[in-house]
Amino acid sequence: MPRSSNAVASRTRRKKILKMAKGYFGARKNVYTVAKNAVEKGLTYAYIGRKLKKRQFRSLWILRINAAARQHGMSYSVFMGKLSKSGIELNRKVLADLAMNHPEAFKAVIDKVK
Repeated sequence: MPRSSNAVASRTRRKKILKMAKGYFGARKNVYTVAKNAVEKGLTYAYIGRKLKKRQFRSLWILRINAAARQHGMSYSVFMGKLSKSGIELNRKVLADLAMNHPEAFKAVIDKVK
């Protein structure tokens, strides 16, 4: 019995990688072996980026809360400490949104904490 290569599956696999490499520069977009390496590296960066995004947003929220709290004469750490002691359970995302878009509501939270 002659050897069969299953060309259909092989071609599908290669086409999938080349489709993912669309928009890359030079040989990275149309030479399979080069494209495979570029796509693998890109997927690694994408995975790392999804983790970094969470850290960066948290630090952005902290900066915004700190800036708003300092306008009312309180540092971030003091504000967050008093917030947890008073039993107000607002997360940093919500607090940052209040600080940016609803300063009067944020002031109400500050007054409640003081």
